Amino acid sequence: MAEKHKVKIHSVSKISPPSSDSVTASTLPLTYFDTLWLKFPPSERLFFYQITDLTIDLFNSVIIPKLADSLSLTLLHYLPLAGHIMWPADSAKPAIYYFPDQNDGVSFTVAESDADFSHLTGNNGNREAVEFHHLTPQLSISDDKAEVVAIQITLFPKQGFCISVLTHHAVIDGISKTMFERSWAYFCKQLIQMQQQNLNNSSILLPTELIPCFDRTLIKDPEGLDVVYANHWLAFQSDKRSLKLVSIPVLKAHSSVVRMSFELTHEDIKKLRDKVQGNEVLIRHAKELHSSSYVLTCAYVYVCLVKAMGVEGDATVMLRVGANCRSRLDPPLPVNYFGNCVSGHGTPAKVSDVVDPENGIAFVADKLSDLVKGLKREVIEGSEEKILNLLKYVKEGGGQAPGRFLGVAGSNRFDVYGSDFGWGKPKRVEIILDLVGSIYLVESRNGGGAVEVGVVLEKPQMEAFSSLFVNGLN
Repeated sequence: MAEKHKVKIHSVSKISPPSSDSVTASTLPLTYFDTLWLKFPPSERLFFYQITDLTIDLFNSVIIPKLADSLSLTLLHYLPLAGHIMWPADSAKPAIYYFPDQNDGVSFTVAESDADFSHLTGNNGNREAVEFHHLTPQLSISDDKAEVVAIQITLFPKQGFCISVLTHHAVIDGISKTMFERSWAYFCKQLIQMQQQNLNNSSILLPTELIPCFDRTLIKDPEGLDVVYANHWLAFQSDKRSLKLVSIPVLKAHSSVVRMSFELTHEDIKKLRDKVQGNEVLIRHAKELHSSSYVLTCAYVYVCLVKAMGVEGDATVMLRVGANCRSRLDPPLPVNYFGNCVSGHGTPAKVSDVVDPENGIAFVADKLSDLVKGLKREVIEGSEEKILNLLKYVKEGGGQAPGRFLGVAGSNRFDVYGSDFGWGKPKRVEIILDLVGSIYLVESRNGGGAVEVGVVLEKPQMEAFSSLFVNGLN
């Protein structure tokens, strides 16, 4: 078991948008895409930046002021993130409220860690999941109010620093989260460059593609599913109008749960594509696959995961894909729509088919391909069945059994390694998931179409997974 790392909290403050006549109180409704995730655990990304000569003086005098000032500028464009989710007694559903005169803002924690930066950013399977917990801020959530974003900046003296961005699931999906992070990074880098040139920062303009669209009228909801979902959350808690999140015990990591990162290169993915497209069963049935890097990566990882976790051959697993629905709605949403607009879609599969030594990868790729091609409007739009399935998942403590529910967080298209705040690209980006069997994808830091795969497993399972992953490619 790894040593418990010490963290020293330097300060906790609120970062608000700069005072301006244009900054006024506002309310942003939640759509059914949002209320579906109202009480689910938040999502978190960690960005690790390596600076080997970083002293505490440089950290406090340069890095923290620049990150704080640029965050304030960013919030001018992202005002709802400085507010709170609230559920007034006279409202059928919650909404996001921002009040500039009530000290609303984003929680901003500055801390210092004695952990080994190189260890946390490496590919070593002995990185215990709990080792990352001291880098995590906390969202302030009560029955009446819930923060939207919390941020922690952690110094590793003479090693670098880490930015942790924790976001409420009911407000932000992965695409919106990335847009916010990229906007913040853009402002910070511009501030540094303007200071170097002795220029006024008032001339910094956010690129068009990073300006968020908050127009909720674009989400059509003739059935009133936003309220239907909210009512189900009320009933789930015996009609108590509370914003506190549900507790899923299985999501709590312990010392035997480890994290490890793997990479599929462009050549690896080409090998997988050739293997799948050359499969005799699929050829015989004239199957045309949606053989994207996402589908092929998920298929390969799912097969390795089921084998490593030793799921019984007569059991059934649920294969899932996630999809950005912005372009799939009718009419389509702008690419910069800010909020939740993703949908998951799954299909059951026999474990014996998944782990078949000759056809397993092709079998799973075929299943996932059908799911992607089947993501039509009637599938991705809301239904009461979706909230009932989600509540069933919560009641069962996160799923029927480890390894039975296969889904992927993140995407290899988010370009998270493009978040350069002015000190270069991150050395490592981690999505914090503690559930055994969790998988997340990001694009590789090295580019070139490669995909980085993060996996969370028990130590013996990780050893098996690592062997399967590496040897399967050879």
